[in-house]
Amino acid sequence: MQENKENKKLELIKNYGRVEIINTEYQNNKNFEISAIVVGSEPYKTYLSIKDGEVEDITCTCQDYYNHYGVCKHTLATVMTFAEDVKMPEKETKQERYSNNQYRNFKQIVNTFYNEEMEEIDHEEKAILKNKGTIKLEPKIIYDKFSGDMKVEFKIGNKKMYKIKDLSEFYTRMLEKECYKYGEKLQFVHTEQMFEEESKPLLNFVLQYSEIIKYANSNSNSNYRYYGKALSDTSIILGNSGIDDLFDVLKGKKVAFQRDYNTEEIELTEEQPKIEFRLKKMNDEQYVIIPSVEIFNVTILKGKNYKYILTNKKLYRCNKEFQNTNLKLLELFRKNYMTEVLLGKKELSQLFSIIIPKVKEAIVIENMEEEEIEKYRPKELEVKVYLDFDKNDFLTAEVKFQYGENEFNPLNEKQKTDFPRNMIQEAKAFNLFHKTGFMFESKNIRFILPDNDKIYEFLTQDINCYMQKFDVLVTEKFKTKQIRQPKIESLGVKVENNLLEIDLKNLDIDSKELEEVMAKYALKKKYHRLKDGSFINLEENKQIEFLDKLVTGMDIDYKAIEKGEIKLPVNRSLYLEQLLKGIKGTEIVKNKEYKKVVNGLKKEQLEEEIKVPRNLESILRYYQKTGFTWLKILDTYRFGGILADDMGLRKDHSNVIGYCRLCAK
Repeated sequence: MQENKENKKLELIKNYGRVEIINTEYQNNKNFEISAIVVGSEPYKTYLSIKDGEVEDITCTCQDYYNHYGVCKHTLATVMTFAEDVKMPEKETKQERYSNNQYRNFKQIVNTFYNEEMEEIDHEEKAILKNKGTIKLEPKIIYDKFSGDMKVEFKIGNKKMYKIKDLSEFYTRMLEKECYKYGEKLQFVHTEQMFEEESKPLLNFVLQYSEIIKYANSNSNSNYRYYGKALSDTSIILGNSGIDDLFDVLKGKKVAFQRDYNTEEIELTEEQPKIEFRLKKMNDEQYVIIPSVEIFNVTILKGKNYKYILTNKKLYRCNKEFQNTNLKLLELFRKNYMTEVLLGKKELSQLFSIIIPKVKEAIVIENMEEEEIEKYRPKELEVKVYLDFDKNDFLTAEVKFQYGENEFNPLNEKQKTDFPRNMIQEAKAFNLFHKTGFMFESKNIRFILPDNDKIYEFLTQDINCYMQKFDVLVTEKFKTKQIRQPKIESLGVKVENNLLEIDLKNLDIDSKELEEVMAKYALKKKYHRLKDGSFINLEENKQIEFLDKLVTGMDIDYKAIEKGEIKLPVNRSLYLEQLLKGIKGTEIVKNKEYKKVVNGLKKEQLEEEIKVPRNLESILRYYQKTGFTWLKILDTYRFGGILADDMGLRKDHSNVIGYCRLCAK
């Protein structure tokens, strides 16, 4: 058991790194020097000098050597590698015994170093097991009020805390799971499991930003460096995103905070700071607004997504509502170097109509009775809109604003009002008119919308928003200009005198305008405005689609449609029947002759009614029988047809004569 433990320790030493002896100066077995490079987490240079059988000098470039100025893992690995080169076989000759005696002094040195290192490894193993799950991180925020910069440093440990001097190296230790000794009280393998649960979110923050520092310093060509580096290795500079990220990790906790070279604890909280503004009455004619805090004693910090207020004891994260009210007003005071704002009685109406509705939670009113406040506080705004069309079929909108019993035209600048008005709500109402495309018509002191596209958009979409926000009233003329869905109420179809007749007298569109409507439909326009000023919706309209296919598929002249009745060859019946299947909501009247033609052309009935003559039944192939049946159908309904060269009906055969005779019968 003891032997296995020793072997394990020996392997640990050998695994500290690959040793490459780069130089030896040998005089005799009691006087020599060794220089080597030991490659661990990074290359380390070692040096060993033996004089008169004693260690004269031993050095290494690792941090452990500089901490203790004694034998480290890398110098021991160098000695062990050199010792392996002088191992003797078990059976010694006289000469070999002499050689062994020669190196006895050196082996004593190796054994001394080995035993010391074994004790240190025992200590390390115990420390590693003992520290598992106990390591914690402690942040310290440092704020420079002159530059406005903020950074954060970290300590690590459990019973005793040690400052992390190099964040890049700390990141590397965590990446490589390195066992590192910070001091006599702290040594552990750098894995996440070694840290207490409460410190793990902060650990992730440190690793995220330490990685940036490491690779910025290794790759950056910046001229602005910390001692030759692009970023400081000792701390994380908190930019806009960094403040937000650190606050997310530390919110609700108290942390060390340094400013003006003094360190104290502050709490990071999502509560809103008590910053408000007091409106005070000084006399009958004058009022003053005073902030509840010294405006320049409040520090405002900007994150990426939030703003923060720093006081003596707390760092507050401001929510959006606080930012848009209390904080906005505070920033206005600071920007204009104001500690108070004076206003007269005439300005109170603007205060209550413009400022207080926006920041009502930020202002506290003092020394004013409710009756006096009501004189300056505007009542709720009601907006009335009267919609109509003028003689040019332009959409018009007359607007009335009403506060209680007071009603007026806000477009009439000559009309005076001596009561409080809510200028914010009025501006929002006007903004909606402008967004819709309305223009001011000075002659009639109203809004007007002359553009057809805008009118159509208003009637189909915008009017819904107006009806939600305003009291909308319309004239009878306006009602006649609504969006129409063209519809064919009823449609008659008949076959008479060997002609197909279609009755379109009940078409819900003026037939004289139909050609222009269909031209717009062909161009995929959304609408067409008729001569009476109303609009026809041309999108997803089955009736319009039917008319388009009817006209284009049968090559119909629009002048024929104007008469209300179309006459076509009866052979167009099948095409018409397919079109009629796509119409919904239209009453279709068909006469018996039309039904007979359409039903007679159904495949199942044709095969039953038309039989191939017996004298041809045995000699015709299947496709020839089909051709015969089809020719017979064409003759029956006088459709006419063409016998093509490639139909395989053997036109050069005498059977063609038979076909013709049969058709003639």
